[in-house]
Amino acid sequence: MIAFVKGVLAECRESSIVIENGGIGTEVFVPASLLPLLPSLGEEVFVYTHLRVAEDDLSLYGFLEKRDLLLFKRLLLVGGIGPKGAMALLSALGGDDLILSILSEDDKAIAKAPGIGPKTAKRIILDLKDKVSFGDADGFFGEYPNGAGAGGLDRGEREAIEALQTLGYGLGEATRAVRMAAENSPEANGAEMLLKEALKLI
Repeated sequence: MIAFVKGVLAECRESSIVIENGGIGTEVFVPASLLPLLPSLGEEVFVYTHLRVAEDDLSLYGFLEKRDLLLFKRLLLVGGIGPKGAMALLSALGGDDLILSILSEDDKAIAKAPGIGPKTAKRIILDLKDKVSFGDADGFFGEYPNGAGAGGLDRGEREAIEALQTLGYGLGEATRAVRMAAENSPEANGAEMLLKEALKLI
């Protein structure tokens, strides 16, 4: 298995990059959301990789953050999601917003990715909502004894997030505010109290 690739960024293509190391150019497929974050051509780049071995294909997929690599691998375990679908999701939403969409059960946001329909979006949420958290990269997709992800959202938190979105706040901003409100004020039970506390933090 190829855990990562490090070398000089030789080419940037529509959906892949070429990394030169020791006179050998390695093509690595990357999500579109990663392209603006890459260094200039000729500079050194480091990407975490996943080697996909199929009957008639041998492809390398790369990510700047280990968390996005782990998310990509998790997406491949969802029925109906292959490498192209997983890359489409990460390209359309980016790692942060995709995770937030899963935790807040926002199937409409997930379904905006090319090739991802409403049924598949709901399946992604069902399969992954208890396996993602706001933890660090190594623990981001840990399995929990009680079957719930450390970053799971309860009903009150989800309703508070939806209320903030109705007020015009983005999904990411709303989710972070509600999570922070829940952590800072454990006594804040229910959507209404969480909403009041979250508004103080925005």
